[in-house]
Amino acid sequence: MPQQALIDGNQEESALFNKEQLIRNINLMIEKARKSGVPVVFVRDLDVAEGKGKGFQVHNEINMATDTKIFDKTATNSFHGTGLLKHLRSQEIEHVVIMGCATQHCIDSAVRTSTIKGLDVTLVGDGHSTTDGNVLSAEQIIKHHNETLHGHYNVEHFSIVRNTEENLFHPTHDSYR
Repeated sequence: MPQQALIDGNQEESALFNKEQLIRNINLMIEKARKSGVPVVFVRDLDVAEGKGKGFQVHNEINMATDTKIFDKTATNSFHGTGLLKHLRSQEIEHVVIMGCATQHCIDSAVRTSTIKGLDVTLVGDGHSTTDGNVLSAEQIIKHHNETLHGHYNVEHFSIVRNTEENLFHPTHDSYR
């Protein structure tokens, strides 16, 4: 979901809050994933830049490998109408690390749906962003979601929030069960 037009903004939308930090942290996690042999998946929203052109693509400053699996979605939810869940299950993945934008829409939906679909989630607390809303600033939205989604659960599976400097590919969920 870290697409060019979402991160940089356009005529209608402003750029994301702390976009440079977001890009830096996404790249750091991609590098950590590669070194750990952890697969990386991107999800693009077909509503962004009308699903075409440079604005639709993954941001040009993000170090995405050419063989990275990409899913395109038509809904806020990354699992709706995509092969994402089937792909994760085929890889026997039980824990996902989530980053991207926009916090209160796609990120919130991805975290909550992942727990419903039988996955434990680590939301990267300093790895998602959004723009200011009418009621809350982007910074307030991010802080609110980090607090709300830390410990969000659907009985067997839940989410925790950790930051990029931690070893996120070794989940700590069992210590909370």
